[in-house]
Amino acid sequence: MALNDLIQFLIEIHPEIPRLIIVSIIVASTMIVYKLLSRSITRLGKRLELDAHIQNTLRLILRVLTLLVLSTIIFTVYELPTTIFVGSSALIGAAVGFGSSQTINNIVAGFYVIVARPFKIKDYVKIGDVEGQVEEISINYTKLYTPSFNLLLVPNVQVMNSRIINCTHEGLIKYTFSLTIPYGVSNDDFVDKCIKPAIEEFNNKYQEKQLRSPEYFFETSLTMGRTFKFRIFIPRGEAKTLYVLQPELASLIMSRWDIERVKVK
Repeated sequence: MALNDLIQFLIEIHPEIPRLIIVSIIVASTMIVYKLLSRSITRLGKRLELDAHIQNTLRLILRVLTLLVLSTIIFTVYELPTTIFVGSSALIGAAVGFGSSQTINNIVAGFYVIVARPFKIKDYVKIGDVEGQVEEISINYTKLYTPSFNLLLVPNVQVMNSRIINCTHEGLIKYTFSLTIPYGVSNDDFVDKCIKPAIEEFNNKYQEKQLRSPEYFFETSLTMGRTFKFRIFIPRGEAKTLYVLQPELASLIMSRWDIERVKVK
């Protein structure tokens, strides 16, 4: 009786309060279940050693299903007819015209990225003019851990419309960078006195953090000097290590170049 009295009291205040309370409880309960299932996916993934990309896909499916369940429950509680979708078509069209089309496009693009798999979670990629390690592919965004040690959210539409370079394969991040050296010594001297000793010191210092020795090759001659390309090999998923070691290798090479340049003068 006490519960019925309480419900009657709430109805007298406002007839929609009981429904609002019911919906609030359902939403809160659903979100708790969602969080628990999401954590379960993470624990299961670690136990079964599932690929991070598979875990991300499972979480994305769970998120979509949760939204569908919540929408269905709210429509049921408020006894909304399905014809509401037809009656509100003009409003939806206007919303799409004023900006939600971008959101819809991002959602569609997100599923495209998941299905087409131009890259996976923990791959190191270059998307247009940005680069980084893929941390998550959500409904709207692809999240990259960038060389500035920040998390960059790239809209999935931009991902789909950009040129993508995946620098990860065979379990390695194969990262290439260039150094342009002013004229002063010959190519052979620069290789023998700067590049080779720098790579040897680099290998001795960081052998346990890389899977292969860095490679180098002459690229081209420019007005201001000669350009060499270098390729460094870091285990997949270790972008933070890459961000530390790549500048270190470049610094070792340039430090030896500074010494040789002084000798020439």
